[in-house]
Amino acid sequence: MASGFFALLDDIALLMDDVATMSKMATKKTAGILGDDLAVNAEKASGFVSSRELPVLWAITKGSALNKVIILPIAFLLSYFLPWLITIILILGGLYLAYEGAEKIYEYFFPHAPTKKVEAFKELSEAEILALEKGKIKSAIVTDFILSVEIIIIAMGTVVGQDFWMQVMVVSVVAFIATVGVYGIVALIVRMDEAGYKLIQWSDGRNKILQSVGTLLVKALPRVIQVLAVVGTLALLLVSGGIFSHQLPALHHAVDFMPSMLLEFLLGLIVGLFCVFVVNIFKKIVKKKTVTE
Repeated sequence: MASGFFALLDDIALLMDDVATMSKMATKKTAGILGDDLAVNAEKASGFVSSRELPVLWAITKGSALNKVIILPIAFLLSYFLPWLITIILILGGLYLAYEGAEKIYEYFFPHAPTKKVEAFKELSEAEILALEKGKIKSAIVTDFILSVEIIIIAMGTVVGQDFWMQVMVVSVVAFIATVGVYGIVALIVRMDEAGYKLIQWSDGRNKILQSVGTLLVKALPRVIQVLAVVGTLALLLVSGGIFSHQLPALHHAVDFMPSMLLEFLLGLIVGLFCVFVVNIFKKIVKKKTVTE
């Protein structure tokens, strides 16, 4: 009986070792999109009042965890029963990401004209601030959902042919890393200035090293956020372009002279701008119809 028990422990240890090895491989495969996920979500989690940063980030993190809880079982079921539907979901997700990335670029070059100049100086009430927060949180969770789908599908691709429970464990580990790891780093980024202020206080004007590091962190945060905003936009286009590129293998042979990253960016940008054009036309039609009624 004792030997059977230790044999069971040995089997469990081997299984966990296999899970760890395959999880490492899956994480490597998804490293690029995890980096994109970090850039996108860091940009979306910034821009709040200092006292509201962590509560907002916690709300987004909970939404991200719920996304994984919803996506994982559906992904496993679809992979088993309707594998062709996963490709359609990937493409639809790519269209959304391309639209969001291209819209940011469009808004940069063609910003909306303010309806009233007075509104720029208007003090927002607490209810209005909370409403803005809620909208931004919702947007971040929706984007996280799309990126989570891509991460989970790519991770599943590394365990094709493995036992079902092996797939469950490996992909669940990657999903856990995609939530805890990404948002943990995001929390560190958005709290850089608070850490800097603390270091300046601790220096008490006497410790030059602490004061210099603290000042650097405070001054660096706006630049980091600006960089992340740009990187996040590029990430959206690259991820979406990568999805379209993988669905069009013949395109690689037609433009094999072009670097894959450039091809993915151009694909994401072109498709995204087309989506922006279609959505803007649709909005104008709806607005015109509303006015006439």
